Amino acid sequence: MKYKSTVTITVFRVLFLILAIVGLSFLIPIAIALYCHEYSALPSFLIPMTISLVLGVLFLIFKHRQRAKLTARASFVVVAVAWVGACLFGAIPFYASGAIPSITDAVFESVSGFSTTGSTILSEIETLPRSINMWRCLTHWLGGMGIVALTVALLPILGIGGFQLIKAETTGPEKGKFTPRITTTAKILWFIYLGMTVAETILLKIAGMDFIDALSHAFSTLGTGGFSTKNASIAAYNSPAIDMICFTFMFLSGINFSLYFYVFARQFSELKNNSELKGYLALNAVAILLLTIFEYDQFGGLFRTLRYTSFQVATILSTTGFATSDFTLWTPASQAIIFMLFFIGGCSGSTSGGVKIVRWLIFHKVLKIEIQKMIHPHGIFSVRLNQQPARKEIVPTVMAFFCLYYFLLIFTTFFGTLFGMDILTAFTGAATMIGNIGPGFNALGPSCNFGWLAAPVKWFYCFAMLAGRLEMFTLFVFLAPTFWKK
Repeated sequence: MKYKSTVTITVFRVLFLILAIVGLSFLIPIAIALYCHEYSALPSFLIPMTISLVLGVLFLIFKHRQRAKLTARASFVVVAVAWVGACLFGAIPFYASGAIPSITDAVFESVSGFSTTGSTILSEIETLPRSINMWRCLTHWLGGMGIVALTVALLPILGIGGFQLIKAETTGPEKGKFTPRITTTAKILWFIYLGMTVAETILLKIAGMDFIDALSHAFSTLGTGGFSTKNASIAAYNSPAIDMICFTFMFLSGINFSLYFYVFARQFSELKNNSELKGYLALNAVAILLLTIFEYDQFGGLFRTLRYTSFQVATILSTTGFATSDFTLWTPASQAIIFMLFFIGGCSGSTSGGVKIVRWLIFHKVLKIEIQKMIHPHGIFSVRLNQQPARKEIVPTVMAFFCLYYFLLIFTTFFGTLFGMDILTAFTGAATMIGNIGPGFNALGPSCNFGWLAAPVKWFYCFAMLAGRLEMFTLFVFLAPTFWKK
């Protein structure tokens, strides 16, 4: 009973610390509101920020006699509760300001933001207060690297370890750290993330955006979310320079961020031997080449065609969801390629969503081994990643992920059809929710929004978005009967 009490207190301490951090992030839209004279929006940020800071300080001051060493089960609880709490808390400014008068829509927009999905219920984005638009994009940035990962950097204050929390939140089948202390690892990742955000903001400002739009789009790009301050997304600027800057940082955000640490540490062998990075580069190159061939006649000229096709590959593969062209108007072959990219995603350890390239690599290697076993029944084969034998348990873990992923995909598709969605819209809507991509096809295409969906579908989509961002197991573990057994 003492342990349960200690864990419960720890869960609440971490939760309110995370809400306090989210509350502190309100200072950015508050500054925008003051600068743009949007005084009516200030209470919707100031009041929840004050409450979250007071509760956060109280739980930090409160000391429990025993330190809780978080088990795997407790870590799942902390991460799941933290994400749900942050999403509900993040919806307050949308609803309280009147920008989104529906609670369902406000929560959907917040979940879409924190999960870096980027699907919006809004049709008129440019009429929103700039502070609200800034908050929309900032939720991407917080959720991209991970709100729990940010908190882990501060967890020595709480007196608990954070590796179990990182494992429950980070993407990909391999969970590791490149420094002896997980808090140091989290800090380094966030400093890299911050540095890239500053760099993109400066470049977008130079390319013609004003500072507020530049910062907003940098938040969305690095978080691979896709919220924009413009109704037409990046297409509104009609700027090759802005397209190229966004393409570059979307592409970089789809790469495992730990590899950037190895670049700074001059450990280039880690890049050279990384199987997933090679697959990511190859997939981008092949997809861009094919789309350029198929769409050359439509856009006319090699540079113009590359401008649109490379952007589209990067925005879908990194699961960002920005738009410079409506791909549903492209040739059927091009749409088929983009459709396939829906189910791939970026690299593990990146801010992108989707299945992740490393899982497809493992699936390919397992399939190849099974064929080899048929030809050579007495042969001994093993899955190798990064020129090293992979952990034995990685194969069943990846296969279990695929089962959960596609089970949720099928069920979410079926759920959408119950409320009048045609099969293509329902299927691609489910794919874009679970993969945290943004646009779908048909009535959920790049030029559409999600506001017309029935309320039950929006709430179920919220679950699907969070399940996709936390890679299935963190939420599905609560549905397992064994989780609730002593």
